[in-house]
Formats: sequence, C-alpha cells, structure tokens
Amino acid sequence: MQVMLKQVEPLSEGQLMSIYELQQAAKGTEDALSHAMDGLQQSLSDTVAAPDVAAAGGFMGHMSLAMNKISAMEDIVRQADGLRQQTLHKLQHMLTIRQAARCFVAISDYFHRLRALSTLWVARPRPEEGPAM
Repeated sequence: MQVMLKQVEPLSEGQLMSIYELQQAAKGTEDALSHAMDGLQQSLSDTVAAPDVAAAGGFMGHMSLAMNKISAMEDIVRQADGLRQQTLHKLQHMLTIRQAARCFVAISDYFHRLRALSTLWVARPRPEEGPAM
C-alpha cells in the first residue's frame, strides 16, 4: 500500500480515511497470520528435531505429525493470499479509474523489480564454502 500511495496522489480526504482503515484492518489480520505462522514454524522445528521419535508413536507417526503442521502452514499462506486479494479488491473500489490504473501499474512495477532482484541474488557469485561446524 505504501508503494502505491505515492503513485495515485492526489487522494481526497475520504479516500485517505478509507485507505487508512483498510491498512489497519489488513495489518491486524497480517499480524495474526504471522503470529500463527511463527508458532507453527517453531512447533514444526521442535517436531522434526525431537530426539525421541519412538515416544511420538514411531517414525511414521512423527512424520505424519510434521506433515499435518506443514499442511496448516499451507493454509496460512492461502489465507494471506486471500487477504492480499481482498485488500486489492477493496482498494480498487476506493480509487478513481485513473488512480486504480496507476496503483496497479505501480504494484506491477514493484513486483517486476522484486523478481529482477531475486534473479540477481540467485545468480550472484558465492564465496567458497568452508568446513561445516
């Protein structure tokens, strides 16, 4: 939202208030999803690193538990994607046609730059790896 706000100005007072309320609602949901994901990641890490697999119902039971946690993480990612889609949909209705077009062009440019940065990061020269500790 911060990326696009600079591109769609000027915004009316009503638009600014609506966008602020949308940002606050999205932030609250994002924080809840992030907290849930952090908890699941820690729980998954604890499950995979558990020293006594036999106590958890054997290896297959242990792996089944880990897979269930991964599935729950996948659900959180889906919820986050849904939140992004809902936020963009609501935002589109708050803006004029010209503002919405500028907004989506700015978002597209932002993601294009992220993809380019990712490509550069993957292709970067890496120092020789030392001995594992």
